[in-house]
Amino acid sequence: MKPADGKPRKVIPIAAAPAEKPKTESASLYEAQKKVYPRSISGVFANWRWIMVYVTQLVFYGLPWLQWGERQMVLFDLGARRFYIFGLVLYPQDFIYLTGLLIISALALFLFTAVAGRLWCGFSCPQTVYTEIFMWIEHKIEGDRSARIRLDNGPWTFEKTWKKSLKQLVWIAVSFWTGFTFVGYFVPIRELGGELMSLHGSWQIFWVFFYGLATYGNAGYLREQVCKYMCPYARFQSAMFDNDTLVVTYDPERGEPRGPRTKAVDYKAKGLGDCIDCSLCVQVCPTGIDIRDGLQYDCIGCGLCVDACNTVMDKMQYPRGLIRFSTQNGVKNHWTQSQMLKRVLRPRVLFYSGILIALCIGMMASLVVRTPLKVDIVRDRAALSRIVAGGKLENIYRLQIMNATEGAQRYVISARGLDGLEVISEPEIDIGPAESRWVVVRLQIPYGSAAPGSHTVYFDVRAQDDKGQVAEKSVFLVPR
Repeated sequence: MKPADGKPRKVIPIAAAPAEKPKTESASLYEAQKKVYPRSISGVFANWRWIMVYVTQLVFYGLPWLQWGERQMVLFDLGARRFYIFGLVLYPQDFIYLTGLLIISALALFLFTAVAGRLWCGFSCPQTVYTEIFMWIEHKIEGDRSARIRLDNGPWTFEKTWKKSLKQLVWIAVSFWTGFTFVGYFVPIRELGGELMSLHGSWQIFWVFFYGLATYGNAGYLREQVCKYMCPYARFQSAMFDNDTLVVTYDPERGEPRGPRTKAVDYKAKGLGDCIDCSLCVQVCPTGIDIRDGLQYDCIGCGLCVDACNTVMDKMQYPRGLIRFSTQNGVKNHWTQSQMLKRVLRPRVLFYSGILIALCIGMMASLVVRTPLKVDIVRDRAALSRIVAGGKLENIYRLQIMNATEGAQRYVISARGLDGLEVISEPEIDIGPAESRWVVVRLQIPYGSAAPGSHTVYFDVRAQDDKGQVAEKSVFLVPR
């Protein structure tokens, strides 16, 4: 249809509305981590945790400063390749004792876990101990749980700045004193301070800072994340648990259905259980779990929720033990404590105990009968065999003699195994306490007294005061 004036009209195209972009939703692959604010609690298990803090740290911080004669009582001297443990001196050749100690420690951990769960984690693990120390410092400076939450969620004020700064300074001081003490087990601690002040010993400085930063990060910030995600023990502990393992348990038959109430309410008439749903057991948990959800790998067996629940039960005038150390069979079958104790001596526990006792006895016996003398023999490759004046055939050896006692020793060297075998070099040698020395030893036999070939000979090294004797085998070469 044409317009009234007959003139063609210009058609202006209308742009199409832009297509609506599809909405996209993003999903995080990781669960948002909430900071755990453990609440302070007093009770039997809380007291035991602090007893273990005092005992372990008294040993750790104090042991390097104790002297044994003229040396440090416990020193792992890597430079000299000697370990000093009280009156015992160990050399690299004694590595078998370290292996035995590690096996005994692993079996002891298996045994304790089979009997009583993660008691090591809850009371003695360094991560637990230092986290407890750092949280105590935090509590003393920033206040209790509610005060810390308010401080973290509030704006930066002068109060928040000085409290956070003071806490960090104290944490850093404790961390680096811990690093200094740790390195003091490998470097004489009375000399270590001077070396650090004079900036000598770069590797000592590195390890003091490394261990100090590890303590600061693990105990100050990572805390329960180490136990839940970094420690392998949390993952394989279930292989050692069974229904008769003593663990922290919640009694759902007695506690459910849970609900708040006052002390004057007849909660049984309302169909409620003993749990008043106060969540105090969750607030005191260092890993932030709810033990009422059942046994979890996150639980370190510290027993703080037991103390918290017993406190509430006392206030409500209910019987204690809604949360308690028990076994899954004990809770299910309503066993008494004596009935649960009878299940301790089960096959798994007896197996671990038997192997552990045998290893401990074997290791102690080996240490008792251990000869405080080590001898290594190396043939002199430059002169395997030669004829010397007097019609003698001579072989030359190098003996490394290690005195593993705390006093100077004189050793007598002799040889046997061939007719007419003589020690031509000096037959006696003096070696200082906990020292080693290389000695050149020349053996001679009359020429023609032995058939050509390789002949077995024995070196006998004996302390003059009869504090050890060692026989080492070597060969005497007779040329064709």
